[in-house]
Amino acid sequence: MQIYLPIAEVSVNAFLLLGLGGMVGVLSGMFGVGGGFLMTPLLFFIGIPPAVAVATEANQIVASSFSGLLAHLKRKTVDLRMGVVLLVGGLIGAGIGVFVFNYLKSLGQVDLLVKLCYVVFLGIIGALMFAESLRAIRKARKSGGVPPAKRKHRGWVTALPFKMRFRTSGLYISVIPPVLVGVLVGILAAIMGVGGGFIMVPAMIYILHMPTKVVVGTSLFQIIFVTAFTTLLHATTNYTVDMALAVLLLVGGVIGAQIGTRIGVKLKAEQLRILLAMLVLLVCGKLAFDLLLQPGELYSIGAVEGH
Repeated sequence: MQIYLPIAEVSVNAFLLLGLGGMVGVLSGMFGVGGGFLMTPLLFFIGIPPAVAVATEANQIVASSFSGLLAHLKRKTVDLRMGVVLLVGGLIGAGIGVFVFNYLKSLGQVDLLVKLCYVVFLGIIGALMFAESLRAIRKARKSGGVPPAKRKHRGWVTALPFKMRFRTSGLYISVIPPVLVGVLVGILAAIMGVGGGFIMVPAMIYILHMPTKVVVGTSLFQIIFVTAFTTLLHATTNYTVDMALAVLLLVGGVIGAQIGTRIGVKLKAEQLRILLAMLVLLVCGKLAFDLLLQPGELYSIGAVEGH
């Protein structure tokens, strides 16, 4: 069943979009990521222009993340105070990101920027997460299934000023690192059309030392508001939000998130992280391969730019 997308100016199969939305929704519920790191490149692969994919995917992330968040709120695995601090940074970052996106769009360089950002960030994050997850699994096996000892909450995070107590996470740390993490995630949300969970989840675990059980729900809380704000900015400044595309992805995403949350509860934290790392590396590899291939329209592009 082909459907024409007016803003993207392409025809795609409606069931394919529903399926993609559902698959990314499952990941959202399992890992606490908005799923944009996977969905946006998948939209590139089926012919959606990068500028439209980025703006529209931010919209779909809101729905799938909200669906996942409701399940975590029921289990009381959301640190709302930490979520608000991350959100402050996220909104600032989103504003900066949309400004950069619009500037590069006016220069005609936005498509290349989006794809390069994906290759760089997905490559770094995927490799780091994969290596760390393997170490965690080896430690668990050596200790005979006994969970590894908790990391000590020392270092530069505890040495900074403006400390706040986060009771749900059991932390007493400076608000500066969470705000900075939020700013970075907000910039990425605007430029890459991602919730930023693939960066925020590792940052919350390894930089802020938050317990894994509250990381997923807290990440989803921040993602919802930052991506909603990003969508609003893109819709009002770029006019690149395709509502027909967004609705199809959204329906699939909401259903998938509920399934993913149930699967995530049954898997160990180390298993979840290594699965996410492998997915990130897989998408990164495909994007890098596409960037290295010589485009078929090399000369015609040059002719258009010459006018």
